[in-house]
Amino acid sequence: MTSTGLVHDHGGGVRSIEVPIPDNPLGTTLVYVVDTDRGPVLVDTGWDDPASWDTLVAGLDACGTQVGEVHGVIITHHHPDHHGLSGRVREASGAWLAMHAADTAIVRRARSTEPGRWLRYMTAKLAAAGAPEEHLAPLRAARPRSVPGLAPALPDREIVPGELLDLAGRRLRAIWTPGHTPGHVCLHLEEEHPARLPGHGRLFSGDHLLPEITPHIGLYEDPDDTTIADPLGDYLDSLERVGRLAPAEVLPAHQHTFTDAPGRVRELLTHHEDRLTGLLALLSEPLTAWQVAERMEWNRPWAQIPFPSRNIAVSEAEAHLRRLVKLGQAELVTGSEPVTYVAV
Repeated sequence: MTSTGLVHDHGGGVRSIEVPIPDNPLGTTLVYVVDTDRGPVLVDTGWDDPASWDTLVAGLDACGTQVGEVHGVIITHHHPDHHGLSGRVREASGAWLAMHAADTAIVRRARSTEPGRWLRYMTAKLAAAGAPEEHLAPLRAARPRSVPGLAPALPDREIVPGELLDLAGRRLRAIWTPGHTPGHVCLHLEEEHPARLPGHGRLFSGDHLLPEITPHIGLYEDPDDTTIADPLGDYLDSLERVGRLAPAEVLPAHQHTFTDAPGRVRELLTHHEDRLTGLLALLSEPLTAWQVAERMEWNRPWAQIPFPSRNIAVSEAEAHLRRLVKLGQAELVTGSEPVTYVAV
């Protein structure tokens, strides 16, 4: 791999651009530029922010192309640090946008749901999870407003799992990997590795498989859907599926490329297994999802976790609790309000 500033050449007609994410510890999204016979195709686009847009445009120039020449955009999932600039790229180039149907449904809903309804929904969800009044009060008092990522571009193509994408001169197959989002996809480049590393091609892994951090696995938020989903179960199944692909190299959306995907999959499976075991020990007494989150191990003490991150932590705690219920190792306490869980 060769690098020039924010652009990295991974060989075989694949480059990446480090597009900044404002005010986020992740720092950047790696936007991949894949050469095709009809022009460059992007894997993700980065956050919708002026500095991010300027970096993407400059990065494409450094790749020897221009934003107006982009032929298509493949979106691994709907989160704004991946899908945010997709609409602007399409406006500048006429490129098509492709996304899995499950995440396209979320984009469509986000475009049509007024912000006040989201606030009421999230407040009710957190109250049911046992959030204290001092946490709920700011949400109850908040004035509905437009939020970045709540009016994202609507894709015009559907990514169909298992099928090759329409990339002239390339073999790029969609692998459905729900968990981080219901429609997250990885993309398997079924071509010999340019450095002939052992393994089966290369994998654009989005947020599903990252080299040093564990992606957030929370609840699939949907005000209109009362289905009790199991995002962690989806994620663990998806991990095993990706591990069996055994790609020669993984090209993730954050941090850096890496090899030994099966080894990293094993680490993540063990991490979640240990976390479930620890949670089960906590549930010797009935606890709410909020109480569980307070007791879980995070990258800093609970008292130091800021307001928005606590919402994410509670969602992740509840995803783990749902997995224990699904496994028959825990259950909801009948009639509890807020909802409590206990080991069986």
